[in-house]
Amino acid sequence: MRHPVFSVLLAFTFPLAAGYAADTAPSAPVPSAAMPAPAPAPPAVPGVQKSVFGTTADGTEVDMYTLTNHHGFTAKIITYGATIAALDVPDRDGKTVSVVKGAATLAAYLRGFSNPAAASIMGRVANRISGAKFTLDGKEYVLADNAGGNSIHGGKVGYDKKVWTAEVPDSPDGPAVKLTYVSKDGEEGFPGTLTSSLTYTMTETNALRLGYVSTTDKPTLVNLLSHAYFNLAGTGDISAHEVMINADLQTIMGPNGLVTGEIGPVKDTPVDFRTAITMSKAAARLAPGGRFDHSFIINRAQGDTGMALAASVYDPASGRSMEVWTTQPGVQLYTIQFGAAPGRGRGGRGPGGAGGHANDFYCFETQHFPDAIHHENFPSIVLRPGETAASTTEYRFSVRPAAAVTAN
Repeated sequence: MRHPVFSVLLAFTFPLAAGYAADTAPSAPVPSAAMPAPAPAPPAVPGVQKSVFGTTADGTEVDMYTLTNHHGFTAKIITYGATIAALDVPDRDGKTVSVVKGAATLAAYLRGFSNPAAASIMGRVANRISGAKFTLDGKEYVLADNAGGNSIHGGKVGYDKKVWTAEVPDSPDGPAVKLTYVSKDGEEGFPGTLTSSLTYTMTETNALRLGYVSTTDKPTLVNLLSHAYFNLAGTGDISAHEVMINADLQTIMGPNGLVTGEIGPVKDTPVDFRTAITMSKAAARLAPGGRFDHSFIINRAQGDTGMALAASVYDPASGRSMEVWTTQPGVQLYTIQFGAAPGRGRGGRGPGGAGGHANDFYCFETQHFPDAIHHENFPSIVLRPGETAASTTEYRFSVRPAAAVTAN
């Protein structure tokens, strides 16, 4: 029986031309009162700066592109994994810190910091594919089993471990870099040569925009996402941070982190984030040592494939606030085990690869639904020749005054 939201979800079947159009639309303006000047020394240089970040074992150069807008917001993007190495955002006093986990050297990424504790791009199919195989047009394709009998984040050597090519495009909205990776036919078991580009833009409205575009020469699958690990305080426990997810529905989770294909309400469940709640109170709903790793269906009007609010997070101590807007149909909240020992558990490393507190990050992964190829009621992730898979996500930043009311 067709679920009532099925007609809405069908709007997200490829091609996503409407989503690509949104990539060129400006971000919603942030009030000037919410834009304090960054720390004055040293002054940020607006524009794009290129530098060498390191060299891989085979001699491939990895570059860093530093994107700085006129308000002192800076994104540092490296070509290894198309990774956000740093995202510098000022607080209510003008103090600037990076709000994403990143490493200071390429060696740290190559040692394994890039998976899963870095803001890299996952693909060609992020999240899980059950059974590590799928059938497309009557042919079965076998993938790498790298997640307990399933395939996750594109396989053993996914997009997060590739060196992307880079160019600096003309951009009216702020400094930008365009990264491209060509995945050959058969790579990690997937059919077709898939060409994907990702344009990072540090907009003058203080948003980091990610614009994805993919094309293929054979029918294939694609679901790209950024696995950015955020902490609006920069470092430290995020228990007091307030999270809201704009979703009345979720994709129901079964065993082994796999979705069942069912769609259900978040109301009266541990994953009800419709009203902002501190992470400590949200974690108290979980079993001891539990974590959030749940996929949500973003609230939208029927047929709307434009930019929509997916989630928001606020750090009362610094005043930093972030809204996540996207053209994608879903967002996954990911944390690690609450209450785990410092530096322990998946993703338990701090910036620079050092041991960090286990409760010090949250991910908002904008994407199509997990394991979509095995659930016909989910928006399709099949891409065919002549089609374009395109989407846009923005991380929009502002600062609240100290007197702002916090979540209950």
